[in-house]
Amino acid sequence: MTWTVPNILTLLRLLAAPGVVVMFLYFDRPWADWFALLLFVSAAITDFVDGYLARAWKQETKLGAMLDPIADKAMVVIAFLVIVALNSDRRYGMDPWILLPATLIVFREVFVSGLREFLGDTAGTLKVTKLAKWKTTVQMVAIAVLFSTGVFEHMYIERSIGMDRDIVAEIMSGGDDPVGLRLLSNLYWWFWWLGVGLLWIAAALTAITGWDYLRKAMPYLRDEP
Repeated sequence: MTWTVPNILTLLRLLAAPGVVVMFLYFDRPWADWFALLLFVSAAITDFVDGYLARAWKQETKLGAMLDPIADKAMVVIAFLVIVALNSDRRYGMDPWILLPATLIVFREVFVSGLREFLGDTAGTLKVTKLAKWKTTVQMVAIAVLFSTGVFEHMYIERSIGMDRDIVAEIMSGGDDPVGLRLLSNLYWWFWWLGVGLLWIAAALTAITGWDYLRKAMPYLRDEP
């Protein structure tokens, strides 16, 4: 195995995926939201940097080609697990605005990975397209925006999970500035709907690219007469 700088960045991105979950296990919110957001954005940036460096420095390796898609999928799937959990409510259940597109995206990732594994040596037929790269970019941005909503979510104590007790106590005591509270409330909903909108766009791109990959794979899936 060749440990180049691009490969090391890819490995760090892979390790950052479960690190997002760790943030919510060891820190109260909204600090966990901040740390998860910073970790996720930093890891997403390496997705572009490692590929650029690998091409610019002519350091493209088999290890990097193997780790890169795994790291991307791990980041997306694990981030969705956290976001779905944070947008669940004991009284009202899971939020369909988040759950439905997240399910579609995860299903497509598993389906296409299965296609590539089945095709084996002919998996080159399913090379990553420009639209698929845009799909990944929109997914990353949507996840980052949805993580950022947690920074303002302490406004909604009844639906918030794992919030810092001191922050909750201060809000319950009415010690916060009402104007500041309204601003935070507006920011929360603006960011939430922006994130949900981007998530549905990502889901649409996911469905389109998934169908494109299936269409390309169909000739290799037919039984010989």
